[in-house]
Amino acid sequence: MKKIDKLAWIRVENRKILSTRSKGKDVFYFPGGKREPDESDEAALLREIQEELTVDLLPDSLRFFGKFEAQAHGHAEGTLVIMTCYEADYKGTLTPAAEIDEIAWLGYADRLRSSAVDQLIFRYLKERDLID
Repeated sequence: MKKIDKLAWIRVENRKILSTRSKGKDVFYFPGGKREPDESDEAALLREIQEELTVDLLPDSLRFFGKFEAQAHGHAEGTLVIMTCYEADYKGTLTPAAEIDEIAWLGYADRLRSSAVDQLIFRYLKERDLID
């Protein structure tokens, strides 16, 4: 079984969660990405968010949120994505950059517009009454 190791930034504001859609993709993903060799979770997430959204995560505010696993969207059956998630505050203005085509603030009703692993996180947030 193939596994894809990814990091994601979980940012909830006004009871909606920040999500992004990459160029040419039909679903939304929480912002983040993959580590470079020998890169820490923190360093990778700070780099990915700066590249994708042009904001700086505040390292002192980084908090582990959870780890989620599901079928990887757009990959062969049995390919799992393991998403390690962190919350963090940021400075700057959220602006789509690099491969990101669109930024959206999504509620629970929008969950089916996201990948399977993101849908697990939507449910987790809803069960804790953090999103509408």
